[in-house]
Amino acid sequence: MSQSPLAPEWLGYPQDVNQLREREWPHGVGRDSDGELTVQGVKVTDLAREFGTPLFVLDEEDFRARAAEFKRAFDNAFDRLCGGVDVYYAGKAFLCTEVARWVTEEGLRLDTCSGGELLVAQHAGVPAQNLSLHGNNKSVGEIARAIELGVGRIVVDSLDELERVAALALNSGTRANVMLRLTPGVHASTHEYIATAHEDQKFGLSIQPGASGTSAALTAIGYAAKHEWINLLGLHAHIGSQIFEAEGFAVAARTMLAVIAEAKARYDVVLPELDLGGGYGIAYTQADDPSTPQQIADELAVVVGQAAEELGLQVPRISIEPGRAIAGPSTFTLYETGVRKDVSVDLPEGGTATRRYISVNGGMSDNARPVLYDADYTAALANRVTQSDAIISRVVGKHCESGDIVVRDVYLPEDVSYGDLLAVPATGAYCWALSSNYNYLTRPAVVAIKDGTPRLIIRRETESDLLARDMGV
Repeated sequence: MSQSPLAPEWLGYPQDVNQLREREWPHGVGRDSDGELTVQGVKVTDLAREFGTPLFVLDEEDFRARAAEFKRAFDNAFDRLCGGVDVYYAGKAFLCTEVARWVTEEGLRLDTCSGGELLVAQHAGVPAQNLSLHGNNKSVGEIARAIELGVGRIVVDSLDELERVAALALNSGTRANVMLRLTPGVHASTHEYIATAHEDQKFGLSIQPGASGTSAALTAIGYAAKHEWINLLGLHAHIGSQIFEAEGFAVAARTMLAVIAEAKARYDVVLPELDLGGGYGIAYTQADDPSTPQQIADELAVVVGQAAEELGLQVPRISIEPGRAIAGPSTFTLYETGVRKDVSVDLPEGGTATRRYISVNGGMSDNARPVLYDADYTAALANRVTQSDAIISRVVGKHCESGDIVVRDVYLPEDVSYGDLLAVPATGAYCWALSSNYNYLTRPAVVAIKDGTPRLIIRRETESDLLARDMGV
Protein backbone atom coordinates (compact mmCIF):
# COMPACT_ATOMS: atom_id res chain seq x y z
CA MET A 1 0.00 0.00 0.00
CA SER A 2 1.07 3.61 -0.52
CA GLN A 3 0.00 7.20 0.09
CA SER A 4 -3.66 7.83 -0.78
CA PRO A 5 -4.48 10.75 -3.08
CA LEU A 6 -7.23 11.60 -0.57
CA ALA A 7 -4.76 12.18 2.26
CA PRO A 8 -3.85 15.79 3.12
CA GLU A 9 -0.25 16.82 2.50
CA TRP A 10 0.68 16.70 6.18
CA LEU A 11 -0.49 13.11 6.67
CA GLY A 12 2.24 10.63 5.77
CA TYR A 13 1.66 6.95 5.13
CA PRO A 14 2.61 5.05 8.32
CA GLN A 15 5.53 2.65 8.30
CA ASP A 16 3.87 0.91 11.24
CA VAL A 17 0.12 1.39 11.65
CA ASN A 18 0.35 0.22 15.27
CA GLN A 19 2.90 2.80 16.36
CA LEU A 20 1.85 5.62 18.68
CA ARG A 21 3.40 9.06 18.17
CA GLU A 22 4.50 9.96 21.67
CA ARG A 23 3.70 13.68 21.69
CA GLU A 24 0.02 13.07 20.87
CA TRP A 25 -0.60 10.77 23.85
CA PRO A 26 -0.40 10.97 27.65
CA HIS A 27 2.96 9.89 29.02
CA GLY A 28 1.43 6.85 30.71
CA VAL A 29 0.06 5.34 27.48
CA GLY A 30 1.70 2.41 25.73
CA ARG A 31 1.00 -1.06 24.39
CA ASP A 32 1.37 -4.23 26.42
CA SER A 33 2.89 -7.51 25.26
CA ASP A 34 -0.39 -8.41 23.56
CA GLY A 35 -0.44 -5.14 21.67
CA GLU A 36 -3.32 -3.66 23.63
CA LEU A 37 -3.34 0.02 24.56
CA THR A 38 -2.76 0.60 28.26
CA VAL A 39 -2.71 3.59 30.60
CA GLN A 40 -0.27 3.14 33.47
CA GLY A 41 -0.64 -0.59 32.84
CA VAL A 42 -4.45 -0.55 32.80
CA LYS A 43 -5.90 -2.21 29.69
CA VAL A 44 -8.41 -0.24 27.64
CA THR A 45 -10.58 -3.34 27.30
CA ASP A 46 -10.88 -3.43 31.09
CA LEU A 47 -11.80 0.27 31.12
CA ALA A 48 -14.43 -0.25 28.43
CA ARG A 49 -15.88 -3.24 30.27
CA GLU A 50 -16.11 -1.42 33.61
CA PHE A 51 -17.03 2.11 32.56
CA GLY A 52 -18.52 1.74 29.06
CA THR A 53 -17.85 3.76 25.93
CA PRO A 54 -17.54 6.45 24.77
CA LEU A 55 -15.19 7.17 27.63
CA PHE A 56 -12.79 10.00 28.38
CA VAL A 57 -9.65 8.41 29.82
CA LEU A 58 -7.51 10.89 31.77
CA ASP A 59 -3.95 10.18 32.90
CA GLU A 60 -3.93 12.09 36.18
CA GLU A 61 -0.16 11.88 36.56
CA ASP A 62 0.30 13.34 33.07
CA PHE A 63 -2.15 16.16 33.82
CA ARG A 64 -0.38 17.03 37.06
CA ALA A 65 3.04 16.86 35.42
CA ARG A 66 2.03 19.30 32.68
CA ALA A 67 0.56 21.71 35.23
CA ALA A 68 3.72 21.56 37.31
CA GLU A 69 5.88 22.01 34.20
CA PHE A 70 4.21 25.33 33.33
CA LYS A 71 4.64 26.60 36.86
CA ARG A 72 8.28 25.52 37.05
CA ALA A 73 9.22 26.79 33.58
CA PHE A 74 7.73 30.27 33.95
CA ASP A 75 8.93 30.69 37.53
CA ASN A 76 12.47 29.82 36.41
CA ALA A 77 12.34 32.22 33.47
CA PHE A 78 10.83 35.17 35.34
CA ASP A 79 12.36 34.74 38.78
CA ARG A 80 14.94 37.51 38.45
CA LEU A 81 12.48 39.85 36.70
CA CYS A 82 9.44 39.73 38.96
CA GLY A 83 9.93 36.89 41.42
CA GLY A 84 8.00 34.30 39.44
CA VAL A 85 4.70 33.92 37.63
CA ASP A 86 1.10 33.26 38.65
CA VAL A 87 -0.19 30.36 36.55
CA TYR A 88 -3.97 30.22 36.26
CA TYR A 89 -5.38 26.98 34.89
CA ALA A 90 -8.07 27.93 32.36
CA GLY A 91 -11.01 25.95 33.70
CA LYS A 92 -13.03 26.35 30.50
CA ALA A 93 -10.82 23.66 28.92
CA PHE A 94 -12.03 20.99 31.34
CA LEU A 95 -13.22 21.47 34.88
CA CYS A 96 -14.60 19.34 37.68
CA THR A 97 -13.98 19.37 41.42
CA GLU A 98 -11.13 16.85 41.16
CA VAL A 99 -9.32 18.88 38.50
CA ALA A 100 -9.75 22.06 40.55
CA ARG A 101 -8.09 20.29 43.48
CA TRP A 102 -5.26 18.93 41.32
CA VAL A 103 -4.24 22.32 39.95
CA THR A 104 -4.37 23.84 43.42
CA GLU A 105 -2.16 21.07 44.78
CA GLU A 106 0.33 21.68 41.94
CA GLY A 107 0.63 25.35 42.88
CA LEU A 108 -1.62 26.81 40.19
CA ARG A 109 -4.52 29.20 40.48
CA LEU A 110 -7.83 28.77 38.67
CA ASP A 111 -9.52 30.92 36.03
CA THR A 112 -13.31 30.60 35.84
CA CYS A 113 -15.69 32.01 33.24
CA SER A 114 -19.12 31.68 34.83
CA GLY A 115 -21.00 31.30 38.06
CA GLY A 116 -21.13 27.56 37.43
CA GLU A 117 -17.35 27.25 37.12
CA LEU A 118 -16.99 29.45 40.20
CA LEU A 119 -19.33 27.08 42.06
CA VAL A 120 -17.17 24.07 41.11
CA ALA A 121 -14.12 25.90 42.44
CA GLN A 122 -15.93 26.64 45.71
CA HIS A 123 -16.92 23.00 46.16
CA ALA A 124 -13.33 21.95 45.46
CA GLY A 125 -12.12 24.23 48.24
CA VAL A 126 -9.98 26.48 46.04
CA PRO A 127 -8.98 29.55 48.09
CA ALA A 128 -10.90 32.59 46.85
CA GLN A 129 -7.76 34.67 46.43
CA ASN A 130 -6.53 32.07 43.90
CA LEU A 131 -9.60 32.47 41.70
CA SER A 132 -10.26 34.64 38.69
CA LEU A 133 -13.67 35.39 37.15
CA HIS A 134 -13.61 35.97 33.41
CA GLY A 135 -16.27 36.48 30.75
CA ASN A 136 -17.53 39.19 28.41
CA ASN A 137 -21.08 39.36 29.82
CA LYS A 138 -21.08 38.47 33.51
CA SER A 139 -24.45 38.59 35.21
CA VAL A 140 -25.10 40.75 38.26
CA GLY A 141 -25.34 37.54 40.26
CA GLU A 142 -21.97 36.27 39.03
CA ILE A 143 -20.21 39.56 39.80
CA ALA A 144 -21.87 39.83 43.21
CA ARG A 145 -20.82 36.26 44.09
CA ALA A 146 -17.23 36.98 43.06
CA ILE A 147 -17.11 40.13 45.18
CA GLU A 148 -18.71 38.38 48.15
CA LEU A 149 -16.23 35.51 47.92
CA GLY A 150 -13.31 37.92 47.60
CA VAL A 151 -11.93 36.37 44.43
CA GLY A 152 -8.39 37.35 43.53
CA ARG A 153 -9.51 39.20 40.44
CA ILE A 154 -12.45 39.97 38.22
CA VAL A 155 -11.33 40.38 34.61
CA VAL A 156 -13.46 43.24 33.29
CA ASP A 157 -14.23 43.24 29.58
CA SER A 158 -15.93 46.60 28.91
CA LEU A 159 -16.62 50.09 30.28
CA ASP A 160 -20.23 49.10 30.84
CA GLU A 161 -19.19 46.13 32.98
CA LEU A 162 -16.60 48.18 34.85
CA GLU A 163 -19.29 50.58 36.04
CA ARG A 164 -21.47 47.62 37.06
CA VAL A 165 -18.64 46.07 39.08
CA ALA A 166 -17.98 49.39 40.79
CA ALA A 167 -21.66 49.80 41.73
CA LEU A 168 -21.91 46.25 43.10
CA ALA A 169 -18.70 46.71 45.09
CA LEU A 170 -20.08 49.93 46.58
CA ASN A 171 -23.36 48.21 47.50
CA SER A 172 -21.52 45.32 49.17
CA GLY A 173 -19.03 47.51 50.98
CA THR A 174 -16.18 45.39 49.59
CA ARG A 175 -13.51 46.58 47.17
CA ALA A 176 -13.40 44.55 43.96
CA ASN A 177 -10.07 43.30 42.66
CA VAL A 178 -10.08 44.12 38.93
CA MET A 179 -7.99 43.46 35.86
CA LEU A 180 -8.91 45.08 32.54
CA ARG A 181 -8.92 42.92 29.43
CA LEU A 182 -7.59 44.77 26.39
CA THR A 183 -7.48 43.86 22.71
CA PRO A 184 -3.81 44.33 21.82
CA GLY A 185 -4.37 43.94 18.07
CA VAL A 186 -2.07 40.94 17.77
CA HIS A 187 -3.24 38.36 15.22
CA ALA A 188 -2.17 34.86 16.14
CA SER A 189 -1.90 32.21 13.42
CA THR A 190 -5.06 30.34 14.29
CA HIS A 191 -8.59 29.57 13.11
CA GLU A 192 -10.63 32.75 12.75
CA TYR A 193 -13.35 31.56 15.13
CA ILE A 194 -10.89 31.23 18.01
CA ALA A 195 -8.69 34.24 17.30
CA THR A 196 -9.47 36.72 20.07
CA ALA A 197 -7.17 39.73 19.74
CA HIS A 198 -8.50 41.53 16.66
CA GLU A 199 -10.74 44.60 17.01
CA ASP A 200 -13.94 43.29 15.42
CA GLN A 201 -14.93 40.82 18.14
CA LYS A 202 -16.73 40.65 21.45
CA PHE A 203 -13.76 40.54 23.84
CA GLY A 204 -11.86 43.34 25.49
CA LEU A 205 -11.29 47.09 25.57
CA SER A 206 -9.72 48.63 22.50
CA ILE A 207 -6.35 50.34 22.71
CA GLN A 208 -7.13 52.33 19.55
CA PRO A 209 -8.09 56.01 20.08
CA GLY A 210 -11.85 56.64 19.93
CA ALA A 211 -13.80 59.71 18.84
CA SER A 212 -12.61 61.60 21.93
CA GLY A 213 -8.99 60.86 21.07
CA THR A 214 -8.64 58.51 24.05
CA SER A 215 -8.92 54.75 23.80
CA ALA A 216 -11.51 52.75 25.70
CA ALA A 217 -8.60 51.04 27.45
CA LEU A 218 -7.13 54.26 28.83
CA THR A 219 -10.57 55.58 29.74
CA ALA A 220 -11.21 52.41 31.76
CA ILE A 221 -7.80 52.62 33.44
CA GLY A 222 -8.47 56.22 34.48
CA TYR A 223 -11.92 55.37 35.84
CA ALA A 224 -10.80 52.29 37.74
CA ALA A 225 -7.65 53.83 39.17
CA LYS A 226 -9.52 56.63 40.90
CA HIS A 227 -12.61 54.66 42.01
CA GLU A 228 -12.50 53.99 45.75
CA TRP A 229 -14.31 50.65 45.46
CA ILE A 230 -12.03 49.20 42.78
CA ASN A 231 -8.58 47.78 43.39
CA LEU A 232 -7.04 47.97 39.92
CA LEU A 233 -4.44 45.20 39.68
CA GLY A 234 -3.39 45.47 36.05
CA LEU A 235 -4.08 44.50 32.47
CA HIS A 236 -4.99 41.30 30.66
CA ALA A 237 -4.63 40.16 27.05
CA HIS A 238 -5.41 36.97 25.15
CA ILE A 239 -4.25 36.66 21.55
CA GLY A 240 -5.77 33.37 20.39
CA SER A 241 -5.52 29.62 20.68
CA GLN A 242 -3.36 26.72 19.49
CA ILE A 243 -0.27 28.95 19.20
CA PHE A 244 3.06 27.16 18.75
CA GLU A 245 5.63 29.96 18.98
CA ALA A 246 6.46 32.71 21.49
CA GLU A 247 6.49 35.50 18.90
CA GLY A 248 2.81 36.42 19.18
CA PHE A 249 2.97 36.51 22.98
CA ALA A 250 6.10 38.68 22.76
CA VAL A 251 4.42 41.25 20.50
CA ALA A 252 1.40 41.33 22.80
CA ALA A 253 3.66 41.79 25.84
CA ARG A 254 5.41 44.78 24.26
CA THR A 255 2.06 46.33 23.34
CA MET A 256 0.63 45.86 26.82
CA LEU A 257 3.73 47.22 28.53
CA ALA A 258 3.45 50.32 26.35
CA VAL A 259 -0.12 50.83 27.60
CA ILE A 260 1.10 50.43 31.19
CA ALA A 261 3.73 53.11 30.51
CA GLU A 262 1.13 55.43 28.96
CA ALA A 263 -1.18 54.94 31.94
CA LYS A 264 1.68 55.86 34.27
CA ALA A 265 2.46 58.99 32.29
CA ARG A 266 -1.18 60.10 31.96
CA TYR A 267 -2.65 59.14 35.34
CA ASP A 268 0.45 58.61 37.51
CA VAL A 269 -0.81 55.11 38.24
CA VAL A 270 1.41 52.05 38.55
CA LEU A 271 -0.20 48.83 37.35
CA PRO A 272 1.56 45.98 39.18
CA GLU A 273 0.27 42.99 37.16
CA LEU A 274 0.11 41.85 33.54
CA ASP A 275 -1.68 38.72 32.36
CA LEU A 276 -0.61 37.45 28.93
CA GLY A 277 -3.39 34.87 28.65
CA GLY A 278 -3.17 31.35 27.30
CA GLY A 279 -3.47 29.73 23.90
CA TYR A 280 -0.42 27.44 24.05
CA GLY A 281 -0.68 24.82 21.32
CA ILE A 282 -0.56 21.05 21.55
CA ALA A 283 0.03 18.21 19.10
CA TYR A 284 -3.24 16.86 17.72
CA THR A 285 -1.67 15.26 14.65
CA GLN A 286 1.75 14.75 13.07
CA ALA A 287 1.41 18.22 11.50
CA ASP A 288 1.68 19.94 14.89
CA ASP A 289 5.01 20.89 16.45
CA PRO A 290 4.42 22.93 19.62
CA SER A 291 7.15 24.62 21.64
CA THR A 292 7.76 23.49 25.19
CA PRO A 293 6.67 25.67 28.13
CA GLN A 294 10.32 26.36 28.93
CA GLN A 295 11.07 27.53 25.38
CA ILE A 296 8.14 29.95 25.40
CA ALA A 297 8.87 31.16 28.92
CA ASP A 298 12.54 31.84 28.22
CA GLU A 299 11.83 33.79 25.01
CA LEU A 300 9.03 35.74 26.63
CA ALA A 301 11.10 36.66 29.67
CA VAL A 302 13.79 38.20 27.46
CA VAL A 303 11.25 40.31 25.59
CA VAL A 304 9.41 41.45 28.73
CA GLY A 305 12.66 42.40 30.44
CA GLN A 306 13.94 44.37 27.47
CA ALA A 307 10.64 46.14 26.82
CA ALA A 308 10.22 47.16 30.47
CA GLU A 309 13.75 48.54 30.55
CA GLU A 310 13.19 50.53 27.35
CA LEU A 311 9.97 52.00 28.76
CA GLY A 312 11.47 52.78 32.16
CA LEU A 313 9.12 50.37 33.92
CA GLN A 314 9.54 47.89 36.70
CA VAL A 315 8.55 44.48 35.35
CA PRO A 316 4.99 43.79 36.52
CA ARG A 317 3.99 40.50 38.08
CA ILE A 318 3.26 38.25 35.09
CA SER A 319 0.44 35.73 34.95
CA ILE A 320 -0.52 33.21 32.27
CA GLU A 321 -3.54 30.97 31.64
CA PRO A 322 -2.74 27.57 30.11
CA GLY A 323 -5.72 25.25 29.76
CA ARG A 324 -5.56 23.18 26.59
CA ALA A 325 -1.81 22.62 27.00
CA ILE A 326 -2.41 20.95 30.38
CA ALA A 327 -5.70 19.12 29.87
CA GLY A 328 -5.57 18.35 26.15
CA PRO A 329 -2.71 15.82 25.88
CA SER A 330 -3.59 14.17 29.19
CA THR A 331 -6.74 12.52 27.85
CA PHE A 332 -7.97 10.32 25.03
CA THR A 333 -11.47 9.24 24.09
CA LEU A 334 -12.22 5.55 23.81
CA TYR A 335 -14.91 4.51 21.31
CA GLU A 336 -16.39 1.25 20.08
CA THR A 337 -16.59 0.82 16.31
CA GLY A 338 -19.80 -0.02 14.53
CA VAL A 339 -20.64 0.32 10.84
CA ARG A 340 -17.86 0.57 8.29
CA LYS A 341 -18.25 1.30 4.61
CA ASP A 342 -16.05 2.12 1.64
CA VAL A 343 -16.96 4.96 -0.70
CA SER A 344 -15.54 5.89 -4.08
CA VAL A 345 -14.33 9.48 -4.34
CA ASP A 346 -13.83 11.27 -7.68
CA LEU A 347 -10.39 12.84 -8.00
CA PRO A 348 -9.86 16.30 -9.57
CA GLU A 349 -7.28 14.91 -11.98
CA GLY A 350 -9.57 12.07 -13.00
CA GLY A 351 -10.15 8.58 -11.69
CA THR A 352 -11.34 7.60 -8.24
CA ALA A 353 -9.96 6.62 -4.84
CA THR A 354 -11.47 4.72 -1.94
CA ARG A 355 -12.16 6.22 1.47
CA ARG A 356 -13.07 4.02 4.44
CA TYR A 357 -15.78 5.36 6.77
CA ILE A 358 -15.72 3.95 10.29
CA SER A 359 -18.62 4.86 12.56
CA VAL A 360 -18.20 4.99 16.34
CA ASN A 361 -20.69 5.14 19.19
CA GLY A 362 -20.19 8.82 19.94
CA GLY A 363 -19.40 11.83 17.78
CA MET A 364 -20.17 15.53 17.84
CA SER A 365 -21.97 15.20 21.19
CA ASP A 366 -18.65 14.36 22.88
CA ASN A 367 -16.29 16.22 20.51
CA ALA A 368 -17.75 19.27 18.81
CA ARG A 369 -14.39 20.75 17.80
CA PRO A 370 -14.22 19.23 14.29
CA VAL A 371 -17.62 20.62 13.34
CA LEU A 372 -16.99 23.98 15.07
CA TYR A 373 -13.38 24.63 14.04
CA ASP A 374 -12.50 22.05 11.37
CA ALA A 375 -10.19 20.65 14.04
CA ASP A 376 -8.01 17.69 13.09
CA TYR A 377 -7.39 14.63 15.25
CA THR A 378 -5.81 11.24 14.82
CA ALA A 379 -6.86 7.78 16.02
CA ALA A 380 -5.42 4.36 16.79
CA LEU A 381 -6.74 0.83 16.99
CA ALA A 382 -6.68 0.30 20.74
CA ASN A 383 -7.65 -3.27 21.63
CA ARG A 384 -5.06 -5.08 19.48
CA VAL A 385 -2.25 -4.76 16.97
CA THR A 386 -2.45 -6.00 13.42
CA GLN A 387 -0.33 -6.85 10.42
CA SER A 388 -2.97 -5.41 8.11
CA ASP A 389 -2.21 -2.67 5.60
CA ALA A 390 -3.24 0.90 6.43
CA ILE A 391 -6.13 2.49 4.56
CA ILE A 392 -7.14 6.14 4.47
CA SER A 393 -10.11 6.41 6.79
CA ARG A 394 -12.61 8.86 8.22
CA VAL A 395 -13.92 8.27 11.73
CA VAL A 396 -17.49 9.53 12.05
CA GLY A 397 -20.10 9.67 14.77
CA LYS A 398 -23.64 8.35 15.01
CA HIS A 399 -25.50 11.67 14.89
CA CYS A 400 -27.90 12.74 12.17
CA GLU A 401 -25.47 15.25 10.67
CA SER A 402 -23.15 14.81 7.71
CA GLY A 403 -20.66 17.06 9.53
CA ASP A 404 -20.51 14.64 12.47
CA ILE A 405 -16.84 13.81 11.93
CA VAL A 406 -14.47 12.82 14.72
CA VAL A 407 -11.28 12.30 12.69
CA ARG A 408 -11.32 13.66 9.16
CA ASP A 409 -8.20 11.93 7.80
CA VAL A 410 -6.27 9.08 9.38
CA TYR A 411 -4.59 5.88 8.25
CA LEU A 412 -6.14 2.95 10.13
CA PRO A 413 -5.68 -0.79 9.69
CA GLU A 414 -7.74 -2.24 6.86
CA ASP A 415 -9.10 -4.94 9.18
CA VAL A 416 -10.73 -2.60 11.75
CA SER A 417 -14.16 -4.12 12.23
CA TYR A 418 -17.32 -4.10 14.32
CA GLY A 419 -16.64 -4.12 18.07
CA ASP A 420 -13.04 -2.94 17.92
CA LEU A 421 -11.94 -0.11 20.19
CA LEU A 422 -10.57 3.12 18.72
CA ALA A 423 -8.73 5.69 20.79
CA VAL A 424 -8.61 9.37 19.78
CA PRO A 425 -5.86 11.26 21.64
CA ALA A 426 -5.61 14.90 22.76
CA THR A 427 -9.29 15.21 23.65
CA GLY A 428 -8.86 16.53 27.19
CA ALA A 429 -9.63 20.16 26.33
CA TYR A 430 -12.95 21.51 25.05
CA CYS A 431 -14.40 18.06 24.29
CA TRP A 432 -16.20 17.04 27.47
CA ALA A 433 -16.62 20.77 28.21
CA LEU A 434 -18.55 21.25 24.94
CA SER A 435 -20.42 17.96 25.14
CA SER A 436 -24.17 17.88 24.56
CA ASN A 437 -27.21 15.62 24.49
CA TYR A 438 -27.76 16.01 20.76
CA ASN A 439 -30.02 13.20 19.50
CA TYR A 440 -30.57 12.49 23.22
CA LEU A 441 -27.26 10.74 23.69
CA THR A 442 -25.99 10.61 27.25
CA ARG A 443 -22.77 12.45 27.93
CA PRO A 444 -19.75 10.19 28.55
CA ALA A 445 -18.03 9.44 31.82
CA VAL A 446 -14.54 10.66 32.66
CA VAL A 447 -12.22 8.19 34.35
CA ALA A 448 -8.91 9.29 35.87
CA ILE A 449 -6.01 6.90 36.35
CA LYS A 450 -3.36 7.37 38.99
CA ASP A 451 -0.82 4.80 40.24
CA GLY A 452 -2.40 2.22 37.94
CA THR A 453 -5.84 2.62 39.54
CA PRO A 454 -8.83 3.99 37.60
CA ARG A 455 -11.63 5.93 39.28
CA LEU A 456 -14.61 7.89 38.01
CA ILE A 457 -14.36 11.64 38.40
CA ILE A 458 -17.48 12.33 36.31
CA ARG A 459 -20.10 9.61 35.98
CA ARG A 460 -21.86 8.78 32.73
CA GLU A 461 -25.27 10.33 32.29
CA THR A 462 -28.22 7.97 32.39
CA GLU A 463 -31.47 7.93 30.46
CA SER A 464 -33.14 9.01 33.70
CA ASP A 465 -30.91 12.11 33.67
CA LEU A 466 -32.15 12.90 30.17
CA LEU A 467 -35.77 12.94 31.35
CA ALA A 468 -35.12 14.65 34.70
CA ARG A 469 -35.96 18.14 33.41
CA ASP A 470 -38.73 17.09 31.02
CA MET A 471 -41.87 18.40 32.75
CA GLY A 472 -44.13 16.23 30.60
CA VAL A 473 -42.84 12.99 32.08
